[in-house]
Amino acid sequence: MRKLDHQKALVLFSGGQDSSIALAWALDRYGRVETVGFDYGQRHSVELEARSKVRTALAHAFPDWADKLGGDTLIDAKALRDLGETAMTHETEIVIAENDLPTTFVPGRNLFFLTLAGALAYRSNIGELVAGMCEADFSGYPDCRESALDAQTEALRLGTDSDLALQTPLMHITKAESWRLAEKLGGEKLVALINEHSHTCYKGVRDERHDWGYGCGECPACELRARGWAEYAAGT
Repeated sequence: MRKLDHQKALVLFSGGQDSSIALAWALDRYGRVETVGFDYGQRHSVELEARSKVRTALAHAFPDWADKLGGDTLIDAKALRDLGETAMTHETEIVIAENDLPTTFVPGRNLFFLTLAGALAYRSNIGELVAGMCEADFSGYPDCRESALDAQTEALRLGTDSDLALQTPLMHITKAESWRLAEKLGGEKLVALINEHSHTCYKGVRDERHDWGYGCGECPACELRARGWAEYAAGT
């Protein structure tokens, strides 16, 4: 079995709230941290633009982390869009479908992302994958569940004959608790930075500012973020 370097981490980084907090968590923990993102034909480019803004802001605000922050890779994963319509890749209404899953669910997305990230980590001798998936406070996506991610990680280990590991620091905490984690990692400065620069809104709205950040305020992602921020601000 190939032994990878577990002082190095590769963060699956979308530019959203959860992956931004996961990136800060990794920078606080590992000696070298790289990021990987995926262009899967999203219906808007705002999320991809947020990635560079968060990385730049983190490096400027936290010099110690800047020394650890390595390169960023953006992978073309548009095959996911070509497989069929979802509300994340097409101008489709965001509703709960007949299968009780939201139309924003992109089948296989997180599993595909893990496979691509695992291949990149193996080539780069990186032992730790870090991702912001959350089971306790999510939008109904089965590929955010710990059991699904554990199974995919085990498949990667077997398929590469390596000791690749996956860390999901937000898996069992709520959105409010994730803001508290950000505060613990980098104080109010980090909370304000992620609030301002990360992007979560499914509709890509960036011209409406709320106390919890930017977004339409109506889609499920905005509702989760707004609720979590309110609970965090209230100390509940």
